[in-house]
Amino acid sequence: MKIIYLILIFSVLGLCGFSQNNSSEKLFRKAYIKKSMKKALDWQLENPKHELYDWTNGAFYAGVFAAYETIGSKKIYNAIYEMGEANHWKPGSRLHHADDHAICQTYIDMYRVSGEEKMISPFVETMKKFMVTPYQTGDIRKITWWWCDALFMGPPAFVKLGVTLNEKKYLDLSDKFFKECYNMLYDKDGHLYARDLNYKWNEPGIESRQEANGEKIFWSRGNGWVMGGLVRLLKELPDDYPLRDLYIGNFKEMAEKIASLQQEDGLWRASLLDPESYPGGEGSGSGFYCYALAWGVNNDILDKTKYLPVVEKAWQGLVSLQQKNGMVGWVQPIGADPRKNFSNDSWEVYGTGAFLLAGSEVIKLEK
Repeated sequence: MKIIYLILIFSVLGLCGFSQNNSSEKLFRKAYIKKSMKKALDWQLENPKHELYDWTNGAFYAGVFAAYETIGSKKIYNAIYEMGEANHWKPGSRLHHADDHAICQTYIDMYRVSGEEKMISPFVETMKKFMVTPYQTGDIRKITWWWCDALFMGPPAFVKLGVTLNEKKYLDLSDKFFKECYNMLYDKDGHLYARDLNYKWNEPGIESRQEANGEKIFWSRGNGWVMGGLVRLLKELPDDYPLRDLYIGNFKEMAEKIASLQQEDGLWRASLLDPESYPGGEGSGSGFYCYALAWGVNNDILDKTKYLPVVEKAWQGLVSLQQKNGMVGWVQPIGADPRKNFSNDSWEVYGTGAFLLAGSEVIKLEK
């Protein structure tokens, strides 16, 4: 009787193990990933937020175009086209502000598909003014791209335009501003970016801020913006580009650090170095990390043996944040540093954009 009982116990455990493994494998099936992306996209399109040219939608529509490339739906293409038409294919109104250039990434992607000149001509005209108009600096804003988020917003737009039109001047400008931001905000010991000078330690004239555990403040989404921006930059640049090694080096250093900070649920906390103070995985930063690390694996820049488990765990964590209606929850609201004011019901368009970008790379993984 005892032997029969033990056999039954082990059988049940074996079936549970099989069920869990089978469930995990389901999350990486192409059909499942496409379905998850489509649900997230459909829900977000039905629940718009912010001006369509806003930086928040710049990140969202980067994900929408990635979903179009992944799913190939004419409906998605039409949704992007309608957004462009509503915006008159214009960037935001702030000439030097990288946030107002982010949406132009999608305009250029659409131009590459359709060839319609109207999709990029307003950005070209904006850049003409940009290049001859001095930027007014200040105590914190010592350079043009003075906050780390800008490295997602600006460089991909500038470089996409330069590559598309074969105009080196746009790439040179991106390189100049990127290096300024890198030199000012990148912590070369910690391999993470301060959000801006307010969060950089030992900056003359600025009191050093710290988390409750005494660590430096490194904002998850801020560093997610950087890693996502590096991916979108590197996708454009040729292998022999003069500064490619700088970008690759920055990407690899950050990837190693970020992988070491992943939590047990596969996600990252709002504050990277003080996860205990910020319970709950944060969806937008985690989405950008999943996207960036998956791209690194897919393009043989990151070691597959080391990083594939990190990506798989991250995708499982992200999927757990998606509600039945498609909404991606646990997204920190707009801010400039780690916050605790978010929950399962917290969503933002950039969180959905990050989820779509992540799915567009996870689906390409070869396990």
